[in-house]
Parts: sequence; C-alpha cells; structure tokens
Amino acid sequence: MLAFALPSCATLQSLAALAQVSFDLDRVGQMSLAGVELERIRAYEELTAIDVARIGSALTQRRLPFEATLHVGATNPEGNPTARLLEMDWTLFLRDRETISGGLPSRLDLPSGARTEVPVRVSLDLLDFFEGSMRDLVELALSLAGAEGEPVEVRLEALPTIETALGPIRHPRPLVLGASAGAR
Repeated sequence: MLAFALPSCATLQSLAALAQVSFDLDRVGQMSLAGVELERIRAYEELTAIDVARIGSALTQRRLPFEATLHVGATNPEGNPTARLLEMDWTLFLRDRETISGGLPSRLDLPSGARTEVPVRVSLDLLDFFEGSMRDLVELALSLAGAEGEPVEVRLEALPTIETALGPIRHPRPLVLGASAGAR
C-alpha cells in the first residue's frame, strides 16, 4: 500500500511546485516596423524620410511587418527545486484582438529562488489585424514601443510545461499575462 501512496504524494508535491512558479509579462522591447527600429522614435513626426519610405514601401506591397520581443518573467520561489521549462505555447493579443500563436524555441532552467527571463520573439503583419491610415498604424506600433500617446493593451496567454521528477506537467489552463505598453 505504501508503494502506491509514495508516487501519489510525489505527484501532488510536483503539482504544488508547478503552481508556485509564477509568470508575468514584464515588458515589450526590440521593436521594429517594416525594418524601422521603434525605440528611438517617440512620435510620428520624428520619422525620418528614410523611415517613411520604408514603411510606405511595405504598405504599397500590402504588408506591414512588426517584430518585437516580449520579455516574460518566470519566478521559481525559494525552496522549490530547480524547474525546467520544457515548452510554452502562447497566443498574443493586441488591443484585445487575437493575433498570432507560437511556442518557446528552447528549454530553460528556472533556478530556485530566482527570476528568469523568457524571451518570446513575435513577428506579425499588422495589416492582417488592424486597419487605418499609415499614421494610425505607425502610431499603434509606436504606442507598443512606449512612445507618447494612449497605452496599448498587450496580452499573452501562455501554457507552460514544466519538467518534474515524475515527467512533464502542463499547466492546467492558460495563464493570462498582460501589460499596457505606452508612455515611456
């Protein structure tokens, strides 16, 4: 009887440890729009002629590529064993609109008592999800970059899978990680 009870107890402890690993969306960085780095620009009027030409060229081709890195923080509390993040399926929402989905490109160790950055690289065509003038679309991207203007809600729904002594355990439901991008 004891032989059957011990694995059950270990399973419950592993599940409890997984539940204690917390995730949050820290910030959005390394953003570009049609190849224009956005962190150096605070307002639409600061675009150079070259910037406008790049964005305009992309728009004439009916595309507006946006790239960014979402910096997710994973905190494994003191006293937990080192955890290994095996997978993390995610879906990105901008302005409450579902955009793209993906997964973690590599495994990460989550040491006990430490916060680990989990970089999530995203790449999408803004024209697939939003409409408006060139100025409207650029201002949307700039507000994601933290420029002046109305903050934009960025939400990541993530399903992490953590390796445990008993094998991989997937979080039972998506974690909702959110941040408002805007106003540096």
